[in-house]
Amino acid sequence: MVTKKTTKPSRKKTTKKTIAKKTTKKPHVKKTTKKRVTKKTKVVCISHKEDADGISSAALIRQAFGGDSILVDYPGQMEAIQQVAADEKLKSLYICDLGLSKKNQDEFVELMKTLRKNKVSVTYIDHHDIDPDIVKELKKIKVKLIHDINECTTVQVYDKFKSKLSDHSSFIAACAAITDYMEDRPVGSKLLQIYDRQFALINATVLTYNIVGHQKDPDYLLYLVEELADSKFPHEIPNTFEFAQIQVEKLAQMIAKVKKGMKTMKNIGHMEIIDAGASGAVNFVLGLSGKDVGVAYKERVDHGIYAVSVRGSRNCTVHLGKIVNVLATELGGSGGGHDKACGAVIPKPKIKKFLTEFNKKLN
Repeated sequence: MVTKKTTKPSRKKTTKKTIAKKTTKKPHVKKTTKKRVTKKTKVVCISHKEDADGISSAALIRQAFGGDSILVDYPGQMEAIQQVAADEKLKSLYICDLGLSKKNQDEFVELMKTLRKNKVSVTYIDHHDIDPDIVKELKKIKVKLIHDINECTTVQVYDKFKSKLSDHSSFIAACAAITDYMEDRPVGSKLLQIYDRQFALINATVLTYNIVGHQKDPDYLLYLVEELADSKFPHEIPNTFEFAQIQVEKLAQMIAKVKKGMKTMKNIGHMEIIDAGASGAVNFVLGLSGKDVGVAYKERVDHGIYAVSVRGSRNCTVHLGKIVNVLATELGGSGGGHDKACGAVIPKPKIKKFLTEFNKKLN
């Protein structure tokens, strides 16, 4: 009887101790959770991989802020942003030279809202035409928008962050302006005046041919970003001249192929490209067709689409980027860009309709 009585209070004490231990653990768990959420350290730049403007933008962002570079084409840009947005350690995101279309602009805004709710600093730098309503939405959620259709993206990066950049970065910006046909714009022209024009032209050409020729080698493209960020001239990067010479020989062969395979409509010259990039051939299509607009397109078998490049002559008076944006969206693709240089992604079964409708809209 006595033994039973003594065990009862002993059980009560054990229960109290257990409760006390549980209550002391709870605040400790909460503190640990807070530390994990607030520890943001990563700086990431997502930039266009297909031309010198995108690569150079990534290089200047790297020089100014450090961090990682991710290079993408237009079909892959939203997926890349989604993956980066899921990283809890992301602190700052820079998005460069990746224009929006009617197909992806709403999704882009929603992703930016998610990032801003997670207290990620977002800077979007671009020179393509943007829907004014989208601009308002981005400003409303306090995305830092640096946007001027009159200057290439790299020039805008340089102009905004030059206090954080080396003197050499002005040369990289000038080369980017040349390759985007924007060296005659207010800021770009001033940068080009600093340097010998022929010296800048040959470096811009070498850089472009190395970028175009290594589109299937992402590691090399990232290597170019690193070298440019380290204030290297394109001609100083090992083997760039030799590789550019190979590309020149390929382009010389392309001229003969365009003469043979190009087709024309009332307002456009067009051609499907098989063994080269569409962007490298489109200027030949434009020039040799005698039309004011040239179109080159190449099948992307892995995506079931055609990658389309469009160029306009100086006599072209319509904004090609706006027309392509609307038309590509209507056909289930996406597109857009500048007034005389733009591109699109068109579903494979719709490429003929795209050409026909585009030709009509140019009337």
